[in-house]
Amino acid sequence: MKQTVLRRYARLIARVGVNIQKGQDVIISCALDQPKFVELLVDECYKAGAREVRVEFNHQPLYKLHVRHQSVTTLAKVTEWEKARLQHYVDTLPCRIYLASDDPDGLKGINQKKIAKAEQKSWPILKPYFDARDNKEQWCIAAVPGAAWAKKLFPELPKGRAIEKLWEAILFTSRVTDDPVAAWEAHNKELNDRCEYLNSLNIAQLHYKGDNGTDLTVGMIPEGQFKGGGDRSLQGIFFNPNIPTEECFTSPMKGKAEGIVYSTKPLSYNGELIENFSVRFENGRAVEVKAEKNQALLEQMISKDEGAAYLGECALVPVDSPISEYGLLFYETLFDENAACHLALGAGFADTIKGFEEKTLEECREMGINDSMEHVDFMIGYEGLDIDAITADGKTVPIFRRGKWAF
Repeated sequence: MKQTVLRRYARLIARVGVNIQKGQDVIISCALDQPKFVELLVDECYKAGAREVRVEFNHQPLYKLHVRHQSVTTLAKVTEWEKARLQHYVDTLPCRIYLASDDPDGLKGINQKKIAKAEQKSWPILKPYFDARDNKEQWCIAAVPGAAWAKKLFPELPKGRAIEKLWEAILFTSRVTDDPVAAWEAHNKELNDRCEYLNSLNIAQLHYKGDNGTDLTVGMIPEGQFKGGGDRSLQGIFFNPNIPTEECFTSPMKGKAEGIVYSTKPLSYNGELIENFSVRFENGRAVEVKAEKNQALLEQMISKDEGAAYLGECALVPVDSPISEYGLLFYETLFDENAACHLALGAGFADTIKGFEEKTLEECREMGINDSMEHVDFMIGYEGLDIDAITADGKTVPIFRRGKWAF
């Protein structure tokens, strides 16, 4: 891939993604797959005004070794120096960049129950630090090709060519054009306009109906709102948390979901794939799940904590989005969630409450925002899905027909 194009992508992440302000620190979390691109990104972060850029590498095979050999107590331990680092992040609010590139099957065979137990033990210690940063920092998830990921998508190609093909897909769907900044300004405006229309309807419920058996009604929070594209931190800085993104999303009312929904794409969860599954809700809670592949992992997912079985997000994405029309199943939520309507089990977003800036995080949760250590998106959109909005005054307004916007 041409260095000039990759530099445009790096600049997009630094200046449009996290929108680094002069003097801010930056933390980049990534795997070992594209060190040369990471160099470009670090350079662009400094050119954007960063004071210090820190890169934190991770590696799936090492994580598997840690899980295999460490006890649950050791895996769960949060040391004093880690607490000090987390408090430092609360105090300084660095920009955070996450570069996805992992093998979708890279943790296959790992002891998932052991991971869940460790995370359940450590979460009460970690949660206050994450809550203290909520909506205050700029962050962006983007992607670079990993070799195993690329071969998963293009198994017939040699490794080098597969990586190149995945680069092409990432750059196209991320709108890395000759002028990506202008492309993202136009895209953000379109998403904002759609959200404004949705918010004008005063939606009380969304009803999902599909010829695959999906029949689900989800209640909305009266003070809730749809959001899409760029966001603004509580510090007043505009940023784009996902590159790419195609969704208009909101957080529904906890405890208000009835019916059944069927997945339409595989879900990559904790480094393993869950495929062809359904989730049935009663009183807002996922009470039954079925999957052709990895049902036990799905059951474990919804029992991670009290909030993991409740919905935290409803996101609307048409089947004619650029990612969907590209025709590639990415096996990566960042992309696949932007090719189809999706729901998320677990934590909701406090900033989908109107006037959340004047409320505490706890007040937003009391209004209906779900709280959980999990937030797992799964795809339900396809050409046979219809969605209706039932407004507060009892009207039915078509939102999606046959997988596409109805307005």
